[in-house]
Amino acid sequence: MAIILALIPALAWGSIGLVSGKLGGNAYQQTLGMTLGALVFGIGTFLVAQPAMDMKVWALGILSGLFWSLGQSQQFQSMKFMGVSLTVPISTGMQLVANTLAGALLFAEWRTSKDVFLGLLALFLLIAGAYLTSKKEKSDASAGDSVGKGLRTLLISTIGYAGYTIVITAGHLDALAVVLPQSIGMVIGASLFAFGHDAFAKGTWKNILTGLLWGTGNVFMLLSIKPVGLAVSFSLAQMGIVISTFGSIYLLGEKKTHKEMRYVTIGSLLVILGGIVLGIMK
Repeated sequence: MAIILALIPALAWGSIGLVSGKLGGNAYQQTLGMTLGALVFGIGTFLVAQPAMDMKVWALGILSGLFWSLGQSQQFQSMKFMGVSLTVPISTGMQLVANTLAGALLFAEWRTSKDVFLGLLALFLLIAGAYLTSKKEKSDASAGDSVGKGLRTLLISTIGYAGYTIVITAGHLDALAVVLPQSIGMVIGASLFAFGHDAFAKGTWKNILTGLLWGTGNVFMLLSIKPVGLAVSFSLAQMGIVISTFGSIYLLGEKKTHKEMRYVTIGSLLVILGGIVLGIMK
């Protein structure tokens, strides 16, 4: 039963790109709608758990949410440039690399030679996986330009996602206490990014559903950590890239050649393996 709980975040988060792709809206509307859904979960979590709150939790929680909104809005933007099947595995790999390096350099998590070996191995697997998922069979100037824009956008996205997790880790914040202020920061950031981009259009309200998916994954991640441990829950959550990558190809109709499908398959497996190695480290 505990393993089933730990797999729900992968199912929920792996479906976000697919659901938002079907619901439509621009990247800013998708992000704002998603944060509104996440706010519903934040309020619900606060009412049920009633965690202790202080100024530190509120300040760092809101800051974390602002970073998240930057990361998510730019990830949605990248999906517009190069599709879900390229964006999600590359973004997953970049986030894991950023968090691995942050853990090693900022929080001194690499304490032994085994940690260094596993950390470098994970980085190699993640970088190799991200490279293979973006590899094209034939060179196409227009497609290459889109991929280039998508990768540049993902660099900004990764900075946002890294800041989102680093702030929480550095502040030693209680996971349940930070959910509400974090979701408020997410809404504030998404509103600022969406300003001037038809923020409250139909696409925004539709994408509240993606926020409910994100909130569902977040809640079950918190519930699964205690029975199965952070290492297992963290690793299983990475399996969501299988859903998003292959779902975008078969459900959203993103085109891949036979050889590119092999690249995507191998690349996705390498990213998953890298996540598992990081889970072993933790």
